[in-house]
Amino acid sequence: MPSAFNTHKTNPLAQYPQAWERAGKVKLLVLDVDGVLTNGQVWIGADGKESLKAFDIQDGLGIKLLEQCGILTAIITGRNSKMVLARCEELGIKHVHMGVENKAIALEEVMKSLGLTSIECAVMGDDWPDLQMMKNAGFRICPAQGHEAVKEFAHLVTSRSGGNSAVREVCDLILKSQNLYEALLNKACS
Repeated sequence: MPSAFNTHKTNPLAQYPQAWERAGKVKLLVLDVDGVLTNGQVWIGADGKESLKAFDIQDGLGIKLLEQCGILTAIITGRNSKMVLARCEELGIKHVHMGVENKAIALEEVMKSLGLTSIECAVMGDDWPDLQMMKNAGFRICPAQGHEAVKEFAHLVTSRSGGNSAVREVCDLILKSQNLYEALLNKACS
């Protein structure tokens, strides 16, 4: 996959000249879970089932801020997890697709149901199963610790890792590029 960028160092945004313009068009942010909303570790209990996931609180607030501004969020993940479902419910994420084998098809269904085009969609993924889904997005994002092939394909590689406010970094970028950030910050300060 050809890349517009030769470097995989963390931001500044100047390394990713397309990111600001692409973020300004986003109406839907689609997130993978493991390695994006979490650090990618999967904790397996004695019963052989997933027993724990840790989510970053700043990521959660970023998602809520997007939703407050009418920018939708969705989850498309290959794993099934009650913890993910509970977190999505807590954050008000209505479009949750778990146990997905073909993430590109799931993304297509979400965009179609919302009447959105690929230009209006941002996708954040960290590994090979996310590449097909990312291919169909106008803004492709990879967290700092993501796989090199995904970094090569991304329009933006965040300075933070998944599960460590990488999603919040993207949410802030989207809000700033759409001139929504300052009003939200001022409201928080008042």
